[in-house]
Amino acid sequence: MTYKIGFIGGGNMASAIISGLISKGIYEPHEIIASATSERTIDRLRNQYGIQAVIGNLEIAQNSEIVVLAVKPYYLFNVVDEIIPVLKPNQVIISIASGIPLDKLHLKMPEQRVYRAMPNTPAAVNLGMTSLCTKLAENDPTRATVERIFSAIGRYAWIEERLMHAAIAVHGSSPAYAFIMIEAMADAAVLEGMPRDKAYLMAAQSLLGAAQMVLTTGLHPGVLKDQVTSPAGNTIAAIAVLEEDGFRSSIIRAMRAAAQKSRDMEA
Repeated sequence: MTYKIGFIGGGNMASAIISGLISKGIYEPHEIIASATSERTIDRLRNQYGIQAVIGNLEIAQNSEIVVLAVKPYYLFNVVDEIIPVLKPNQVIISIASGIPLDKLHLKMPEQRVYRAMPNTPAAVNLGMTSLCTKLAENDPTRATVERIFSAIGRYAWIEERLMHAAIAVHGSSPAYAFIMIEAMADAAVLEGMPRDKAYLMAAQSLLGAAQMVLTTGLHPGVLKDQVTSPAGNTIAAIAVLEEDGFRSSIIRAMRAAAQKSRDMEA
């Protein structure tokens, strides 16, 4: 049997993509197959998503039109070496392994259509952001298929591969920054007497709403900030403290550190 898409690896990110593909109706469960290294994961994939799941990787590579390499970077080339003998010319290969550039993938798979993708953890709730890059021409017909796959878990953007380190900093790692901010906001609200559950709800929903306003209105974030900031009001008082404490510069330094770490790991 031939499957539309196969996943080598059945961890959190593969599961998030599979869930999105099925919930958005892009693929039916019977069109998806995944491999994993444990029977426990195999059973979870079958029971949770109704897909085919197997232990071996060769069945995925041999019987899938699209192969998603969803394994840890240190294990990726072991998998590639294993499946190369059964890959077909022009088969679509998507790597979501961090730190593995396209040149290294092409050296191993010169006859395949290779893509590199960097999704983030909000993919688990279909609000992810994915950076995509490839050496294929812009009019290659398989690009549209790759876009459909990652549109199932949120938004995507095509970038030059040299920008992947910046992408990792701005959306790969940034959910962690947001979680810290939500936690800090909730702590402050609790200090003011707010019950903890309501504090987390208010902080998280406010950040979600602010992000949606940027995406929906198309307005510059500074313009939206000014709309909240009344003269001599409570918001400008809070912003003044953030500026005194180097809020913006701290974020910039943190993201540049993340980008540099990504470069170091790829070297």
